Amino acid sequence: MITEIRPYQPGDWDDICRIHDAARLQELRGAGLLEAYLDLAATYENEGLFDGEVWVAEADGRIAGFLAGGIEEGDGEITWLYVDPDLHRRGVGRALVEHFAARCDGSVELEVLAGNAARDFYEALGFTVEATTTGKLAGNEAFTATGHTLVRRRGAASD
Repeated sequence: MITEIRPYQPGDWDDICRIHDAARLQELRGAGLLEAYLDLAATYENEGLFDGEVWVAEADGRIAGFLAGGIEEGDGEITWLYVDPDLHRRGVGRALVEHFAARCDGSVELEVLAGNAARDFYEALGFTVEATTTGKLAGNEAFTATGHTLVRRRGAASD
């Protein structure tokens, strides 16, 4: 299904907004934080979307998902990963994670909200929970949220 993973281009903005906004609603609904929803246009600068690398996945001629993150001293941190909800369970998220992980010499870390179904996805890719914390919700600090820090060590199996 994936035809290409490539660096973000400015012309991709409308597509990543569409994908983020639909998927973020599902993410927050699962975490019981739907009232904390803000769209990508309202949060991308404060949350540093473009502080690192941004990659998009194309499938069947359209943008199907995107990932943002950074690599420092070989270790990677995924800060954003969103897939078009209509394309869940078709390998888009897996392809993005594996593309990013292949660029890292060490571990890959990310955070996921408690209650987000994506935790099962990440664990199937070899991530394990390293910590659970409660604090301000990134992007909408007026809300408190609990999140899990997940880490995949280099060489971890990704079924």
